[in-house]
Amino acid sequence: MMGLMMDRPLLTTEILKHAVRNFHKTEIVTRTVEGPIHRYTIGDSARRIAQLANALMALGVKKGDRVGVIGWNTYRQFELYFAVGGIGAILHTVNPRLGLENAAFVINHAEDAFLFYDTTFTPLVAALKPQLKTVKQFCALTDAKHIGEADAGALVYEDFVASGADAFDWPEFDENTAVAMCYTSGTTGDPKGVVYSHRALVLQSFAACLPTAMSLKEGDTLLPVVPMFHVNAWNTPYSCLMIGVKQVFPGPRLDGEGLYEMLDAEKVTYSAGVPTVWLGLLDYLEKTGKTLPYLKMGMSGGSALPEALIRGFAAYGVELQQGWGMTEMSPIGTVNTLPPHIRALSDDDRMPYQLKAGRALPFVDMRLVNAAGEVLAHDGETDGHLQVRGPWIIGQYYKSEGETLTADGWFDTGDVANIDRDGFLQITDRSKDVIKTGGEWVSSIDIENAAHLHPGVAHAGVIGVQHPKWQERPLLIVVRKPGHKPTADEIMDFLKEKLDKIAWPDAVEFVDALPLGATGKVLKTELRKMFKDYRLPA
Repeated sequence: MMGLMMDRPLLTTEILKHAVRNFHKTEIVTRTVEGPIHRYTIGDSARRIAQLANALMALGVKKGDRVGVIGWNTYRQFELYFAVGGIGAILHTVNPRLGLENAAFVINHAEDAFLFYDTTFTPLVAALKPQLKTVKQFCALTDAKHIGEADAGALVYEDFVASGADAFDWPEFDENTAVAMCYTSGTTGDPKGVVYSHRALVLQSFAACLPTAMSLKEGDTLLPVVPMFHVNAWNTPYSCLMIGVKQVFPGPRLDGEGLYEMLDAEKVTYSAGVPTVWLGLLDYLEKTGKTLPYLKMGMSGGSALPEALIRGFAAYGVELQQGWGMTEMSPIGTVNTLPPHIRALSDDDRMPYQLKAGRALPFVDMRLVNAAGEVLAHDGETDGHLQVRGPWIIGQYYKSEGETLTADGWFDTGDVANIDRDGFLQITDRSKDVIKTGGEWVSSIDIENAAHLHPGVAHAGVIGVQHPKWQERPLLIVVRKPGHKPTADEIMDFLKEKLDKIAWPDAVEFVDALPLGATGKVLKTELRKMFKDYRLPA
């Protein structure tokens, strides 16, 4: 016997309609690429999104067309999120940090027919044009006053939007229709395409807003530093609209001072970004003596959240929570929201839990397997290869000929992890980054987190280097904080009090900067190249 409920499609335009009905006065604020602050309401945005949808259809954008965008977090890209998907086309957010070769690859691989871009990226687009095989029309995300000679031939976004009528009858179609696509960062091989359905992003939005996840609610103000060109800014453009959260877009100013100005002026209560962003903001606060009277919560993802950052922001009254996910997971898989019995612990006793990646969102199944594929216990101690499945998790890479999932339908994340009896996930390392020493696994993340606690360490990365007896041993690579000059011996002595002996680095080397990837992660592949001929001291 089947249920007798209506079968209504889960479409992102339904989120927009709901927001207009209930939160039409809620603000959306942007620091524009041109400089001034732009401010309008959800109701205003809905009229412009309708104009944009009409203009896109007049331009010839059809259902299933891929529309690329290279842009900062702004109200203009926000409008593209809803207008492109709303007419049945697919928004392809292109990460400009991929570099010229990879950016050209993903645009051609996706077969983008149209490309929108912020004028910051005019030089990149000019360099890309000779390599692009499918793009028929370019559009600069600006107004006529700020268009440049280098943008000749491109449409002007503000004029383009103004050409469309401000009412649109949003079509209905299958909820499994593609709405957006994003490519992995391509740190090993070519980037891979992930195509999101309306259904997946709507379900993720519901789950992300739960009290056991980001716990966003009407009256909150969110500043998403995580880029809209990277896994949909952790889906916040959809989830914030669903519940009437004020959104504050930082545009191109992602330095500590620029972020602080927006956090303070707009009374932001919640922000989200990768650890390098949080490090920059904390450094700015410590240098200037300024405070954060409004910010209460922050979510950090993309790489492990160091203890030093958690404690650093706690001193300013801000609770940093860790999240974990992937491009392939739309992207949020877990959020570290502490249950009452753990929140009641002392700061020191609570810290081991805060350093975990958190508990899974509803409908996200997680399991650990060994090299033979045998399922392992969730006891908080047994490490294994992390696999996941769920309604917003990838089933197949775009245009992939190989199998994306295991034979029994799970996606292998490439992470090594353990899961405790309370459901808390602890990412031990990426499987390719874990250090195999004397038959044991050593986590590079644990060493990096401990190193970040040293007052003279600004940034740290750990790789395994060859050892004649132990196969591999850890090498710690450090960027010193300005004004500090810790020696290798000082750092080694510091770590001996915080790590098991097997995890003590065999050496410490200093560099001016660590290589960062397109999503702000330390590129271990580049570190290995930099130290490929390194020999550990006898």
